[in-house]
Amino acid sequence: MSKRLMVQLVLYFLFCGLFLYGCAESTLPKGKQTTLGLYVTAKEAHEKWQADPDNVKILDVRTPEEYVFVGHAPMAHNIPLLFFKEKWYAQEKGSVMMMNPDFVSQVKKKCKPTDTILVMCRSGGRSAKAVNLLANEGFKQAYNVIDGFEGGIVKEENSYYRGKRKINGWKNSGAPWTYKVNPKRAYPSVL
Repeated sequence: MSKRLMVQLVLYFLFCGLFLYGCAESTLPKGKQTTLGLYVTAKEAHEKWQADPDNVKILDVRTPEEYVFVGHAPMAHNIPLLFFKEKWYAQEKGSVMMMNPDFVSQVKKKCKPTDTILVMCRSGGRSAKAVNLLANEGFKQAYNVIDGFEGGIVKEENSYYRGKRKINGWKNSGAPWTYKVNPKRAYPSVL
């Protein structure tokens, strides 16, 4: 095989790989995309943590109420990105969320900017926002867990599980989860 043909083949496969990578990221909903472009599923996140539990940190950015009452990964530190306001808002048909003004500083108490951090919320939206905040503060290895703790909603009309979060997610992936709260990992004692 000639050198020129070899170079053309290498360039062709490189172009195809970059094209496929770009297509894969573009299929991810805009609200789950991050500036760092680092993504894992809940199943991949668990595998990544298992491979190096001393150096991979799992950060759960859901509210303390979600962390406690919906369950959580036992190794996840809860540092909420948002809090529920205590008042009920009829116009919004629910509680309104407010930003945790100390989110980044609280994360910095647990993680260094060089750490590998797997950021999880309910289904991948808040965790994307959290990753972007961390990226703005110099964190380079913050991954969005794109299916979150609870995963996606079943939409099939005739499914018994219609409207339930039973598609992917940490809770549905076979990864360990618990309701038992470890005071060293739960908010606000993670501070």
